[in-house]
Amino acid sequence: MSQTRSHIFPRHCHASLPTAVGGDGCYLIDADGKRYFDGSGGAAVSCLGHSNARVRDAIKAQVDQLAFAHTGFFTSDPAEQLADLLIANAPGELDRVYFVSGGSEAVESAIKLARQYHVENGEPQRRHLIARRQSYHGNTIGALSAGGNAWRRQQFAPLLLDMSHIAPCYEYAEAAEGETPEAYGQRVANELEAEIQRLGEDSVIAFIAEPVVGATLGAVPSVPGYFKRVREICDRYGVLLILDEVMCGMGRTGHLFACDADDVAPDILCIAKGLGAGYQPIGAMLCSREIYDTIAQGTGFFQHGHTYIGHPVAAAAGLAVVSELLERDLVPQVQARGAYLQSALTARFAQHVHIGDIRGRGLFRGLEFVAERETKAPFDPALGLAGKLKKAAFAEGLICYPMPGTRDGRHGDHVLLAPPFIATEAELDEMVDRLSRAVDTVMADI
Repeated sequence: MSQTRSHIFPRHCHASLPTAVGGDGCYLIDADGKRYFDGSGGAAVSCLGHSNARVRDAIKAQVDQLAFAHTGFFTSDPAEQLADLLIANAPGELDRVYFVSGGSEAVESAIKLARQYHVENGEPQRRHLIARRQSYHGNTIGALSAGGNAWRRQQFAPLLLDMSHIAPCYEYAEAAEGETPEAYGQRVANELEAEIQRLGEDSVIAFIAEPVVGATLGAVPSVPGYFKRVREICDRYGVLLILDEVMCGMGRTGHLFACDADDVAPDILCIAKGLGAGYQPIGAMLCSREIYDTIAQGTGFFQHGHTYIGHPVAAAAGLAVVSELLERDLVPQVQARGAYLQSALTARFAQHVHIGDIRGRGLFRGLEFVAERETKAPFDPALGLAGKLKKAAFAEGLICYPMPGTRDGRHGDHVLLAPPFIATEAELDEMVDRLSRAVDTVMADI
């Protein structure tokens, strides 16, 4: 169907997109037969590639048995089994799973549960939520309010909820000259305590953060000790710690749950994207036993819900995905492939005059582009560098995730890479080659 006749409301009204008609391992195929290496998993979604037989068979079998049963009336076996599997592998005291249809819903659910927990725990005066600048937590009003990306927030600002935003843990751009990573991490973590004290020591509901910041910073992990200090501060002031692993979780960073790399456990954790691996829309909010018991022993009713929570077909897909990750030892493979990818990116780009930082964990890597390496000065936003990189990479048969606004929502550019966990070393080399050609094409015109 031609673009002029389409009744689809696209992401961009003036884009003319090819039609995807097939998937083969790490590749997507368009109607003309062109193959594209999925170097970003869409948006860090397609961790198992596009033709996993086990997941497809699980979906088909579940549709044949039961497509839908509303959770106001029934539970289902795949939802129960997936919840059991997640909790068996979850960090800390996480004990209950609330299934949703995606990341924004998971974050929205987490924010509302955090508020209701404090109400039922006898602290209804707790009303503030603290997040970080340059974070991204989703596109519903609550999740967007928590997000700290200025460009995403700007036109909707009159509708957004009042939430606080402290500094991210973004060592490359924001550490002081001569400051050690550990000292920097403690300094920015202590901003949380200062903000809690400013708002009122008994007035904060929760602090929300991504263990590895994805879309808006480009695979930025925290420095050693940062989240340990955050956990201490939250515990001191009775503030819940919500970790958003929608993009970085489910094995993407080399741990099934990303926070395990930082040796911390949250009170509430959000996952999506890789949970369904693109085969079905599913997300989840996991909460601690204490939070669940407080609700159960109080009203017994979480005042929230969506029609498709716990959808049996989506849960069946998620169960098959997590089973594949665990039974095929794909999470340790992500660590090994991630180290290989980092070496390949370093060999190709470490000396590039306009690439200032190569970072990330596992198969979640980011390259930050700069006009000057020495000063780390970003390119002029008017150049539209990220958009040009996306277009050039796509022409090379590479799907990657370039984004502008890395530094403050307007300035800065990065490319995010999140290839499928099944990618071979040869395929990762191919991805780096295609990205390199795209970068050369764009930089030749800058």
